[in-house]
Amino acid sequence: MNEIDRLTEYFREFPGIGPRQAKRFVYFLLRKDSGYIKGMTDSISNLKKYIKNCPSCFRFFLEKNFTDPNHSLCSICSDKNRDAELLMVTAKDSDMDVIEKSHSYNGLYFILGANIQILEKNPEHKVRLSELVNKIENSKLKEVIISMSANTEGEHTIDIIRGKIAPISLKNGFKITVLGRGLSTGAELEYSDSETIKEALKHRG
Repeated sequence: MNEIDRLTEYFREFPGIGPRQAKRFVYFLLRKDSGYIKGMTDSISNLKKYIKNCPSCFRFFLEKNFTDPNHSLCSICSDKNRDAELLMVTAKDSDMDVIEKSHSYNGLYFILGANIQILEKNPEHKVRLSELVNKIENSKLKEVIISMSANTEGEHTIDIIRGKIAPISLKNGFKITVLGRGLSTGAELEYSDSETIKEALKHRG
């Protein structure tokens, strides 16, 4: 396998990228100068060096205190002005980003890591279900909002999460809600506009 084919295979692992588009990426890079390539490779190398998972919500963020082995909290989790009694569960960082851009939510987040596949037999091994349960058990919440895409996998993920946290809800007395109308059926949360997110939050239940 030559370098063009090898790099094409790397690009093919990106979500939503097929073999033709992956090959176009490679030829695009071949047309760029060495400075562009070096800047790109440096940025990729620095991802794991400087970008960390928040130990509270698990979102990726630029950690400022690199000498702290316990990691500092992200800007959202450390913000005292956020409503700590509200917790929104999203599948991915990109879903959380689009909700933040809507400026319609001021609580905290939990990033599950992915949607749960329909035929997944051991979802605890694929996403952060046990971490979510632990966080909810150790927080004083009035509401948990499950924010997933309006498709089959999103609905399945909602059902799994409900089943896991419903007993805690009964014991601790918080509500479990999901995004309401506003999201069209089949829509990916990360591609929704701000007005759609506002409507979905407004009509959650």
